[in-house]
Amino acid sequence: MTPRPRPARTPDEPALDLVPVVPGLHMLRFPIGQAYVWHDGDGALTLVDAGWAGAEDAVERALREVGGPEARLRRIVLTHGHRDHVGAADALARRYGAEVLAHRLDAPVVRGEAPVPEPDLPDWEVPLYEHGLTTPEAPPTRVDRELEDGDVLDFGGGARVVHTPGHTPGSIALHLPLPGVLVTGDTVASVGGVRLGVFHVDRAAAVASMRRLSSLRPLRAVCFGHGDPVTEDASSLLRAAAEAARP
Repeated sequence: MTPRPRPARTPDEPALDLVPVVPGLHMLRFPIGQAYVWHDGDGALTLVDAGWAGAEDAVERALREVGGPEARLRRIVLTHGHRDHVGAADALARRYGAEVLAHRLDAPVVRGEAPVPEPDLPDWEVPLYEHGLTTPEAPPTRVDRELEDGDVLDFGGGARVVHTPGHTPGSIALHLPLPGVLVTGDTVASVGGVRLGVFHVDRAAAVASMRRLSSLRPLRAVCFGHGDPVTEDASSLLRAAAEAARP
């Protein structure tokens, strides 16, 4: 098999940084938000969230850096249906023949069959939310598999789906017990310290979901939809932040 030439960066393509987190896991950092790629060592890759619409060439370059010139993107797992997480999923799924997975409750939003639920914003979140809307809209994206709480996905030694309603009705986290990795989506953030995320449709439910995540073990690394991953004292920092969070 002859690998495709690596796509050149275009002037309107969003910047993307590739950052190693722990062995097997890299973060793809966009101007707003981030995604993660897991490499199982056999050339098969799993992308958790997909970044911005129009970023597919940048993501492909990152995948080749992680998995080599014949890297295969097997699946894209979406933590929720917001544009900065779904954006490039459709293009990448078509390019690689990858499976797209999302929770049953957010799948209609991802497919464009239902509107994105409006968050319940306190006053201080309003300007932040308006800034986030500068991210390109995500095109309708197929969902090949609708997930439920407790589903186990075949990567990273078994990645367990944790339903975390609150940010959106169908938000999920992924817990990989073998390497001790937790990907929280936007329920939790790491901006100025670990804390409850923003832009929730139900803040009380998001707090309850954060507290559930803080009970998971083992946690060597906690990775967020916004903010740098935590790779030292991950369990204690997440637990303290969850205890301090208020509806």
